[in-house]
Amino acid sequence: MNSTTTKLENLWEEVRELSLGTTPQIDRLNTPPTPIQFLRHYLSQNKPFILSASAATTLNWPATTLWTSTTYLLNTLSSSPISLHLTPTGQADSLVPLPSNPDSLCFASAAVRKTSFSDAIDAINSSHKKDGLNVGFVAYAQQQNDCFRAEYGALAGDCDSDISWATEAIGQLPEAVNLWIGNEYSETSFHKDHYENLYAVVTGEKHFVLLPPTDVHRMYIKEYPAAKYSYSEETGEFELELENPPRYVPWCSVNPFPLPENKEKEISEFPLYYNGPKPFKVTVKAGEILYLPSMWFHHVRQTPDNRGLTIAVNYYTSTRRV
Repeated sequence: MNSTTTKLENLWEEVRELSLGTTPQIDRLNTPPTPIQFLRHYLSQNKPFILSASAATTLNWPATTLWTSTTYLLNTLSSSPISLHLTPTGQADSLVPLPSNPDSLCFASAAVRKTSFSDAIDAINSSHKKDGLNVGFVAYAQQQNDCFRAEYGALAGDCDSDISWATEAIGQLPEAVNLWIGNEYSETSFHKDHYENLYAVVTGEKHFVLLPPTDVHRMYIKEYPAAKYSYSEETGEFELELENPPRYVPWCSVNPFPLPENKEKEISEFPLYYNGPKPFKVTVKAGEILYLPSMWFHHVRQTPDNRGLTIAVNYYTSTRRV
């Protein structure tokens, strides 16, 4: 190991100690913070934490019991069309090989269709990865853009419109509230958001890989041509086409879970990620809240509940950091 690499690794460790303490880890709180505690110890320091399900008032929502019933959701949302995202791999907003050149990558967005909630649940439950000659099909309700209030308004009374201690500390209400419904086939690639994110898991579990904003150089962010999937109901097949006119999207190149046959290649291409300080890995269980500060890089996988669904609500709020 040369001296430059050693100095760089020492710098990484020093930065982490300054922002996360001498034993860097993600705090797990057993009681909700007061607004001033949240402001002083987490918001102002850009430091994540998990509010444990053991806190009696963590998620004291009707949703924690009502949403475990698919029948309740189907009845409540019977007249609510929603936006369903479809991909062949479960990886929307991620890097995939170019249709015309498999040796190059593009930034692929999901096919989106408006459908009834009942059909959406059927599609999510029938999701599957590619197996031999069978084409993969993965459905995920992940519209964002304030979709909870825009598309799932009938469920509004089942959970809080905001997280009160965060709203008071930040000084404004959430700009967007989103609902996420999927299963183990859906995965979110490494990215960052420009919002303070309160992520509440209602059923199932979410598995996050986290890196602080200071590790931006380890993400190998590059600009990739944008493409979009289309899906044919008749053939059950996907097509991926580059956008026209061309558009380029800056995106993280690193995949923290490469296939075994690709791992050596990934380590060779992205040594700063694989040879640097280990990322933080946390699981957010049903009834828990993750505070994910703005600009933190995160990769997300999920484990469904016993009926095959993972459901979460997140709150995006912008704030000006001094």
